[in-house]
Amino acid sequence: MENQVSPKNIILNYGLFFGLGLVFTSLIMYATGNLLNPSAGIFSLIATSLIVIGVIILGIKKYKQLNNTFLTFGQAVKIGVGIAVIGGIISIIYQQVFENFIAPEIVEQRLTLMQEALENSGMSEEQIETQLSIQQKMSNPLITSAIAILFWAFIGFVISAIGGAIMQKREEDTF
Repeated sequence: MENQVSPKNIILNYGLFFGLGLVFTSLIMYATGNLLNPSAGIFSLIATSLIVIGVIILGIKKYKQLNNTFLTFGQAVKIGVGIAVIGGIISIIYQQVFENFIAPEIVEQRLTLMQEALENSGMSEEQIETQLSIQQKMSNPLITSAIAILFWAFIGFVISAIGGAIMQKREEDTF
């Protein structure tokens, strides 16, 4: 495979599509007033799932096409995780800008909804305070960003491992 294509451009381009798709989904939820609506969360989940799976698989498929239909499992995983991490970083940047500048009241509204849900579940006041305190500590931008990057890398790994196992074709397999 001496004429192997570099996956860098595919990772960057498809990672950009991935991130913009996540941002667009979030903007739709916000514009329709459904960002904190649990019953509308199914739309967000479906749209996000389609974006994640579709963009990663399309990126791997594009690499395979540009690489004379050859693809190893490792290349597929590398591309999938790369796309997911780049898209995740774009999503994280958007989320930080959104929560700190565009709609900072969203964070307080989330905490209020969480407090109401905890009260409705029958927890004591002390348990509720403990839960809210933990939630506020976990809302630190560095912690949430690190967790989000790990989450997207894991999701990218799972999807690309499945896709790579199905689409792999090594040069040795053609002889």
